[in-house]
Amino acid sequence: MVVMAPSNGINMSEIGGSKGMVFHQKMMNQEFQTANGMLLSSCSTKLVSFELEDYLDILAVSKRIEENTPTLYELDGFEALGSYLQIQPGSDRVPELSMCSIQWYRSTSEGGKRELISGATKSVYAPEPFDVGRVLQADVILFDEQITLTTTGPIDPAAGLGNYVEALVQRHDIEFNVIIAQMNGIDYPSQSIHVLHVGKMRMKLRKGNTTVAKEYYSTSMQLCGVRGGGNAAAQASFWQVKLGLSFVLAFESQRERNAAIMLARRFAYDCNIMLAGPDDRASLGA
Repeated sequence: MVVMAPSNGINMSEIGGSKGMVFHQKMMNQEFQTANGMLLSSCSTKLVSFELEDYLDILAVSKRIEENTPTLYELDGFEALGSYLQIQPGSDRVPELSMCSIQWYRSTSEGGKRELISGATKSVYAPEPFDVGRVLQADVILFDEQITLTTTGPIDPAAGLGNYVEALVQRHDIEFNVIIAQMNGIDYPSQSIHVLHVGKMRMKLRKGNTTVAKEYYSTSMQLCGVRGGGNAAAQASFWQVKLGLSFVLAFESQRERNAAIMLARRFAYDCNIMLAGPDDRASLGA
């Protein structure tokens, strides 16, 4: 009888006695190692599959959270001269704005160099003539986190304001009815009507026949929209007559306020004076 050698290369003559036992043990070890390798391979494949499924689940949950997470704060209001912008909480679950510090900026374009608007640190800001054509931003800082809010585009001009100013500029002296809201940073006790004169060479504030303030255009004079002040901000301006004397003036309308600022800056420019707000760059022009 012819005995065929097995394919594993082990001589069958070794079968029998202790050698047979050794052979049997070797075969069992090989079968165990093969089975163990198949089991490990299967477990590894399942583990990779589980990890991939878990990762996809985490991504899906993260996406749902991101979609359902409200914006912390947002800008509300018309992005035009004559209106005002207000920072609003995105939901009732975010910290109150009283816990945050705020700073407004203007820039020539989104992502361009920003110019700090000195004193604009309230949740409300009313664009003034210098802001037309520029993007406004507000940094809201809560603890160590900073959120930057940006207008959707440059501030639009007020409809018809340019023509109105061109008509007024032909006069030698233009009068505006105002109420003094503050004097030197302190609330003014009287709510009586005053008259603000914007002239070719100077500005004057009077009540009846009594002159409250009068000054020629100079480098120490400042004029801009009020930087803060709630819903009435669009109708108010800040006027520093000279060092040590300043007023916050409330006008009858947003149109009157912006016209007075534009006229005064134009007349001051004719006197080689760049009339602007606190710390504004003179290169902004009138």
